[in-house]
Amino acid sequence: MKLRTAATAPILGLALAMLAACGDNSGNSTSAPSNSIAATPAPAGQDWTQVVSKTADGGFVMGNPNAPLKLVEYGSRTCPTCGNFGRTGTRPLEDNYIKSGKVSYEFRDFLVHAPDLGVALIGQCAGEGPFFGMLEQMFVDQDQFLSKLETVPADFQQRLQGMSPAQQATAWVEYLGVIDWAKQRGLTEQQARQCLADPARIEAVAKVSETAMRDKDVTGTPTFILNGEKLNAASWPQVEEALKNAGA
Repeated sequence: MKLRTAATAPILGLALAMLAACGDNSGNSTSAPSNSIAATPAPAGQDWTQVVSKTADGGFVMGNPNAPLKLVEYGSRTCPTCGNFGRTGTRPLEDNYIKSGKVSYEFRDFLVHAPDLGVALIGQCAGEGPFFGMLEQMFVDQDQFLSKLETVPADFQQRLQGMSPAQQATAWVEYLGVIDWAKQRGLTEQQARQCLADPARIEAVAKVSETAMRDKDVTGTPTFILNGEKLNAASWPQVEEALKNAGA
């Protein structure tokens, strides 16, 4: 699949100037501990998958905030490898590891392809509560968006050249049908367009990618980090093996 990247404006800086390919990641898995980690009960009336908050690093985290194992994913919503992890790994990760209180899971949007900014803005627009449900559904429905990227009209690409980042983000999600998709899941069109036009949101989303490349050696998606160490993993079986080796 060939994805054509539109010209970007200075506000996106390094985050969009040095983007790498989906599926490229490297690192070392964590070593196995001597003892397994004990489960931690969730607050009364809840399970840990219902505990979601936005983080200082620009991601959204699900689970026990004091979980001994902290899994972070840098992912692109248009990355097929990320989509495969979302479709195959989300439920077992939640049911077998997050609900036990042993593992927390943070997702940070990493901008790889031209539409990623707008799609990430829509995915984050509704806030903390709906975030992971929206993320999972985006990956379930990913093929319908990717099919439209197989052949992007030349006149559409030309129009993008003179647009601001906010205008480009809006144009891409309109082209992909993401606004209508989000409306079917509780986000109003007004909310969606306000998020797409918000300079502070745009800068915050772009900054996550910039910081990840500069400070954390993130070069592609998906990149998984467990307790600060980058994993040599791109699929759910590989991530699960790392979690088990770490005592989950």
